[in-house]
Amino acid sequence: MTPPSRPPSRPRLALFVFLAVYPLVTLLLYLIGPVTAEWELWQRNLLFVPIMVVAMVWVIIPRIHRHLGRWL
Repeated sequence: MTPPSRPPSRPRLALFVFLAVYPLVTLLLYLIGPVTAEWELWQRNLLFVPIMVVAMVWVIIPRIHRHLGRWL
């Protein structure tokens, strides 16, 4: 039986998430900005937010835990 793992440090997790999300947000804004320049803000967000949620849930957070879990 394995001992229970301790929960990750919230400040460290927040830092690593910020360091992973900021470049992705910047890249997405550069990529979708020209295409959505004439769109209303809510329409741009309707495109942007699902992309970020999918990236966070299935790419960014799992990779942070896999690669940096011992430091959290």
